[in-house]
Amino acid sequence: MDNKSKLMLAAIDLMAEKGYKGVSTKEIAAAAGVSEMTLFRNFGSKLNLLEQAVDRYHYSVEMEKLFKENMKWDLKEDLLTICRMYHEIMHRNRKLFIIVLGDNELAGIREKAERHPRKLLELLTDYFNEMQSKNKMISTDAETQAITFMWLNYGAFMSQLFGPSMTKVTLQSFMNSSIELFVRALTP
Repeated sequence: MDNKSKLMLAAIDLMAEKGYKGVSTKEIAAAAGVSEMTLFRNFGSKLNLLEQAVDRYHYSVEMEKLFKENMKWDLKEDLLTICRMYHEIMHRNRKLFIIVLGDNELAGIREKAERHPRKLLELLTDYFNEMQSKNKMISTDAETQAITFMWLNYGAFMSQLFGPSMTKVTLQSFMNSSIELFVRALTP
């Protein structure tokens, strides 16, 4: 692992535990096993380090690849694939969400990070439009269906982010049920 990666992962772990303000660049460098000068040489500041971590570990690149290479043009199978990948990535990056959502001074990073869900919205909208052109989906507003799917899954992620779920329904059961509803409603 290169120094940049070590520093990003150390920063994410420490900031998730202590908050953005509660961690010094010295602590991050020590946890990464490098000098503080290496941190400044690679990132310039703690804020820039966090911004680059959000860019690197968010989901738009992986989702673009998924849509490009893994769509079968079967609504149920594709939505399940998208849903699984989304929750896998979101779970993996949950510490970043805790950091960025936990500090009002990081609003600028939140705004920059919005490009990732915007990209997913674009990918899903294009997918739903293509499914309609193939007559595999009813005529509907593709963007509305895409954002509905995204908000549904984001809500499921957020409900489990800070602690145990409020229900005994597993994530897999939620995914199966919500996708079944989408498929039933959108299939001609």
